[in-house]
Amino acid sequence: MDIEAIIYNPILRGIFGLCIMGAVFGGACVAVWFERKLSADVQQRYGPMRVGPHGLLQLVADAIKLFTKEDIIPKNADKLLFTSAPILLMGSVFLMLVAMPFGAIIIDGQSYVLAATEMDISILYIEAMSAISIIGIFMVAYSANNKFSVLGAFRNFARMIGYEVPLGICVVSVAIMAGSLNIVEIAEAQSPLWFIIMQPLGAIVFFIALMADMGRLPFDQNESEEELIAGWMTEYTSMRFGYCFFAEYIHLILGSMLVVLLFLGGWNLPAFLTNITILGIILPTAFFLLKVALVILFIIMIRWAVPRYRIDQVVDLSWKKLLPLALLNLGWVIALGLLGVY
Repeated sequence: MDIEAIIYNPILRGIFGLCIMGAVFGGACVAVWFERKLSADVQQRYGPMRVGPHGLLQLVADAIKLFTKEDIIPKNADKLLFTSAPILLMGSVFLMLVAMPFGAIIIDGQSYVLAATEMDISILYIEAMSAISIIGIFMVAYSANNKFSVLGAFRNFARMIGYEVPLGICVVSVAIMAGSLNIVEIAEAQSPLWFIIMQPLGAIVFFIALMADMGRLPFDQNESEEELIAGWMTEYTSMRFGYCFFAEYIHLILGSMLVVLLFLGGWNLPAFLTNITILGIILPTAFFLLKVALVILFIIMIRWAVPRYRIDQVVDLSWKKLLPLALLNLGWVIALGLLGVY
């Protein structure tokens, strides 16, 4: 039986893509519950407890509430933009999923990547599709005809434009070291040594810029409840709010996967496990998902360890600190290449 013909069958890949979409939605639900419980533990509270054991069914109750609430559209809103913006936000997530690998299986010593498709420039494609979300946020804010939403959107522009530059430079640094823009080849290039060891400064800059790009605390100025009610999502109710909310958590999962793929070795197993062929189908993907879960845990913990910055501090951090450090890391990578280190 030709294993490659089975794995790379377009019909099976399409089915795999649909399964990945379902798995990511399920993962987003778990991430929401996990953040609420972990946040409660940090503050010595119980968190969700009344719906199901340890609040496991709380997300089901929330979904029922969102599906059954009245869908309100403001009187002076641009209805076409208002209704289509959440679709664009979710579309950005789905387009990222097309090229995102979710692990690998090893059969007879050969590694097969679990991805809907592979592209030669997949890392640039993923970054470009992620940037589409800024258009959706602008559509949400502009169409709502609400000053708080507009303020949140412009804060989002200032943040995303400032942090996309150091983020992109760090991606270029990784691509230079791996000799490829294919995210699968970047992950496989870290088999002997993770890139976080080769360029620790780049990993730190990338992680901070990614946090800002995702709008996670302390970079949630576009929806800070104390100042802007809920920012760009203020006027949304029902499942339109749910779409925007879930898009943020799916971006959290995909962003954590990018950290693992670019700097933490992807699905590459430790040397002492590479010869255990019987577990080759399970271990690489399990190892990859474990690292993703640990990155998500770390991001959630930062939420309660660092206070929110002012928007001027956020802009200063990107242009005056992270950008020079990203350029310094790029020079370091080029120097290592000239010295023949990689």
